[in-house]
Amino acid sequence: MADTKPDPSTRIDDHIKGLDDWRGQALADVRSIIRDADPDVVEEWKWEKPSSGGVPVWSHNGGICTGETYRDKIKLTFFKGAALDDPSGLFNSSLGGNVRRAIDIKEADKIDKPALKKLVQEAVALNESK
Repeated sequence: MADTKPDPSTRIDDHIKGLDDWRGQALADVRSIIRDADPDVVEEWKWEKPSSGGVPVWSHNGGICTGETYRDKIKLTFFKGAALDDPSGLFNSSLGGNVRRAIDIKEADKIDKPALKKLVQEAVALNESK
């Protein structure tokens, strides 16, 4: 039996369209920055279960980050965030871990596009160096 689920990029499109408030635009903006930072990025849809529709994941030679949506924020969790240089101070969540770091984006926040693009490029470079 053929898999009838849409490809991951289409699932992400649908997820963004289904967010009928500021979170949809914020996730679309973040996705655009990630794609601009790495034209070879692979979009994935992971961790789908009955209680959760799944999570967008971006990767290139390994995971870069996830794009989770919550009621009051978008959370970008970088798989190897603790190893990345963050001179702009984008990481504002999950700071206590030894590996991951996250960026919580709330409704009133303005996304620092150049800093996020650089962070994504650094994550890709780290994945490629392994």
